[in-house]
Amino acid sequence: MKKIVFVCILGLAVMVSSFAQSGKVHDNLAMTSKILKMERKYAIYLPPDYETSARSYPVLYLLHGATDDHTGWVQFGEVLRITDNAIKDGTATPMIIVMPDADTGKMGYFNQGKDWRYEDFFFEELMPYVEQKYRIKGEKRYRAVAGLSMGGGGSFMYALHHPELFSSACPLSAYVGPLTVEDLKKRMQRSDVKYSESDIQAYFKQHNALELLKTVPVADVKSVRWYIDCGDDDFLFEGNSLMHIAMKKKEIPHEYRVRDGGHSWTYWREALPTVLGFVSDAFHQY
Repeated sequence: MKKIVFVCILGLAVMVSSFAQSGKVHDNLAMTSKILKMERKYAIYLPPDYETSARSYPVLYLLHGATDDHTGWVQFGEVLRITDNAIKDGTATPMIIVMPDADTGKMGYFNQGKDWRYEDFFFEELMPYVEQKYRIKGEKRYRAVAGLSMGGGGSFMYALHHPELFSSACPLSAYVGPLTVEDLKKRMQRSDVKYSESDIQAYFKQHNALELLKTVPVADVKSVRWYIDCGDDDFLFEGNSLMHIAMKKKEIPHEYRVRDGGHSWTYWREALPTVLGFVSDAFHQY
């Protein structure tokens, strides 16, 4: 009888221990944005020891792609399982992961005219809000950004617009922006809004990663640790390849990976463990 009780207690202890080693995802959170004049949703991953410790954590801003929202990395990217496993096996440090919604109202991570200032919302409202609400280390060395497709483009632009804020950036299958001004003009012709030639030129210079590499000081770009990953069958392969070449020419250190695969969640799920390890190295002052 004593043996049975002991086995039951041991089994219960194992179950409790197993549960304690799991992080938590909250995928339907919201905050009020004065800039966008609406409620904005976001999801967040909290590491396994968040509720039992008093420490503060580094943060990864993980951006979704076009037509997805803040639940994309939760539902399709399996961020909970993958991050828990990476922390458990020691390839990633415990971190908080913030996944904002860039699909409500207008889609995209950038300002669109005077009435839709998403990028301003991200830096002026979302980032200060979550870094005060949760125990986040609000310093460059403990902050990273990553994302896929449209979110990969957001990762490029955010880290190039604000290299003083991020220790690492990991664009995956990134849309680096229209490769030529003519490409941008064709895209804008499909919009209901009419843009002047000067507006188009300004947008191109501000939202094309290749153009930004020409103007952002090299020392600032080098202050960010870069990991670029795009599949060999991805339709965005050209832009990512050109970024790799441009960085090589400017002698900007970066990791560039081309793996077998296309523009799919299978590819991005396989990329996430490496991304977590990469940003962890930056958090640890590699």
